[in-house]
Amino acid sequence: MEEAKNADNVGDAVKKKSFLKKILLTKWFVITVLILGVSGYAAWWGWGMNWWTDFSAKIGGQTHGTQVAQKIDADHDTDSTAKDTTHGTQTTHQPALQKQDSHVTAQHTPEPQNHTTPQTTFNKTADEHKTVTHAPLKPAAENVTAHAAPVVRTGPHGVAFVDACIRPLDYELNHRFWGWRPNDIIRFTDNINKLQLGILEVTRRTAVALAENLSRTGSTDAYIPSLEYAMNSFMIKSTEYMFPSAENKYQEGLDEWRNYQKMLEKGEANFYRRIDNLVPLLKAYESILGSCDENLVKELGKISTFKADDVFYYTKGVATAMATILEAVAVDFHDTISDQGTDLIHHAVEALHHASHLDPWIVLEGSPDGVLANHRANLAASISHARFYLDVLSRSLTGNL
Repeated sequence: MEEAKNADNVGDAVKKKSFLKKILLTKWFVITVLILGVSGYAAWWGWGMNWWTDFSAKIGGQTHGTQVAQKIDADHDTDSTAKDTTHGTQTTHQPALQKQDSHVTAQHTPEPQNHTTPQTTFNKTADEHKTVTHAPLKPAAENVTAHAAPVVRTGPHGVAFVDACIRPLDYELNHRFWGWRPNDIIRFTDNINKLQLGILEVTRRTAVALAENLSRTGSTDAYIPSLEYAMNSFMIKSTEYMFPSAENKYQEGLDEWRNYQKMLEKGEANFYRRIDNLVPLLKAYESILGSCDENLVKELGKISTFKADDVFYYTKGVATAMATILEAVAVDFHDTISDQGTDLIHHAVEALHHASHLDPWIVLEGSPDGVLANHRANLAASISHARFYLDVLSRSLTGNL
């Protein structure tokens, strides 16, 4: 009897242990599913919201730009029509009751000889003014030559350049979803982080050139305090979280650049556009592109896609910021580098724009002669072109061709 009881107790213990094991396995399964679900939702939320914000901003910018261009065209055409109508009425001396038929009457009414030339000259001048004013409003996507439109500059020299220097980093700090990301404690994204580091590198090199060369007549001239403080602010490590935080110091640097802009507008500061002031900036840009080009073509098809996308997006950030600033160089330095130099800059800008618009879903590291793409190699072609044109420009400016 005792043996039977012991056997029953052992059987019950085995059943209880098996039952408890099933419960524990079920709980671990549920916990694992919950963790994976929360992680996937968080990752999707960061990527999905970032994509939607960028897509909305792109669509909104295109719509806004189209509406502004249409409004400017409509206002200008209305103004030109009003001027032509007034001129035609004064020329033919028609009565007030016949104003609505002024254009019809003007075709049949003989006009004095001395009124023909002013009217023709006015219409010709208006047409030329309309062409010059609205040529830059063409969308960048059109298949047109960028340097065909005349260079138009408003305000003192240097204002457009400093504004172009501010815009790339300002967008990453204040307008991109989730703001500055390299110093986040929990990093849900990786590609945007590398892109922001590329933009920061171009901003740093530009800050040095602006403080040391473009704002001074030579090595004996004093630094402008705002530019010196901005240069030092941009050198803070990008991963600093606090005491000080990276984004706060970068924002202070941008504010100091804006202060320099105001000084230029008031005539309290100078912006020198000599060749010896510009060449150091071009050399610095050429050096950055050379480094990016080397990283893009090094060991093609032999590194992991996780390392390849880091190089890809860092270079894309460099191209994005550099294209914006070089466009302003073409405006502010147009009379310094001549038409041939402007053409070279526009060729470099076109190559950089092509690089900045490469946006694959996944950065692949395929073999150079394989079926799958190698996105590093694709990006390297545009970067190499931009570097070549900047090298030719700097050589031509210094007479080393």
